[in-house]
Amino acid sequence: MSASINPTVRRRRLGAELRRLRETLGMTAEEVAGRLMVSQSKISRLENGRRSISQRDVRDLCDVYIGLEAEASSIRAYESSFVPGLLQTQAYAEAVVLGTQPDTDATAVSRRVEVRLKRQSRIYGENQLGSLWAVIDEAVLRREVGGPEVMYRQLNQLLDLSARSNINLQVIPFSHGAHPGMTGTFSLMEFPESADSTVVYFEGVTSDLYLEKDADVRRYTGLYDHLRAAALSVAESRSLIAKIAEGYQP
Repeated sequence: MSASINPTVRRRRLGAELRRLRETLGMTAEEVAGRLMVSQSKISRLENGRRSISQRDVRDLCDVYIGLEAEASSIRAYESSFVPGLLQTQAYAEAVVLGTQPDTDATAVSRRVEVRLKRQSRIYGENQLGSLWAVIDEAVLRREVGGPEVMYRQLNQLLDLSARSNINLQVIPFSHGAHPGMTGTFSLMEFPESADSTVVYFEGVTSDLYLEKDADVRRYTGLYDHLRAAALSVAESRSLIAKIAEGYQP
């Protein structure tokens, strides 16, 4: 008869694994506590095995560390400042992390970039997204993140990826003027469980926000339709990306 594992040992093992996930992301306990709106001491006690951990605690922490993106069957994303994370090159991702989080140390930067690149298995791996539809503002293409060479390679990667059958990319040109997306970025994630399982996702500096109410989902679905209508066609968008990429060519 095998000996059972002491509950305290199990808590410590689980806590150690949760700490490993957090550190892999380069997140501090304070950042995680802020996202979950709990005390930093609670996160520390959970990781050290000094506090009983509930299923809800595990689920909430995994939502922060792994996110819903890994389970989504399709994603509609709008970005006004940066290339969507699923489409970023390593060099571009590094420049984004360094630019938006200037106080982050080199180890944390490497971890965050590593996690971001692992997310791209949703494009290349076995568990591929059914579809990714991305709408970006022209500013994303014009803002020189990481320098000309980084931008040249990044824009060429956008051209390569947008040629895939499950990826569509549209650009809202400067010439369109004001549009609804100027108020902020968001994503619509759909899940395979049912037709009603759509979530609106906002990524923030210190916290993320999910909206699941039908009224909110309808509102942002309508907003996304407006953004797609404001954007150039997929073919026109590819032409604009190629033209701008030429200006970055080393």
